[in-house]
Amino acid sequence: MKKNTVIEPLALEDYNKCSNIWNMKTQPLAGKWLEEIKNGNRLVYIYKINGEFIGEGALVLRTDDPDYTIPEKRVYVSRMIVKKEYRNRGIGSTILTFLIEKAKEMGFTEMTIGVDKDNVNALHLYRKFGFTEVLFDGADEHGEYFKLMKRI
Repeated sequence: MKKNTVIEPLALEDYNKCSNIWNMKTQPLAGKWLEEIKNGNRLVYIYKINGEFIGEGALVLRTDDPDYTIPEKRVYVSRMIVKKEYRNRGIGSTILTFLIEKAKEMGFTEMTIGVDKDNVNALHLYRKFGFTEVLFDGADEHGEYFKLMKRI
């Protein structure tokens, strides 16, 4: 059977289906993200195989952090995640390529992403895609991370 894959915008009523990808109950920011989706600040795109939620990525238009967003110039890539059993199959690359094209269409010229220093696979992917300018190298209450930027 041929796999039917698609990336499409998340419908608000389908937000709970994201729990197929990540654990919504243990993620303290899930409610905040839902509010951002509702107010149009967080544009979430879902990678589906035969209708099943497999991966997601979001573009966040405004944050309180000027490293991450500059109105109409710099957009923040958030929640780049692929369901564990589907990782290392190129799905993350497909989602990231999609998000880069979407940001260009929207008129952005820069993209940022935050990544934990110990997330070797994600760091490799982001660097491969040109997220090589380090805006921040440090830590917060969640651990050590980088803020990376790419010009698009």
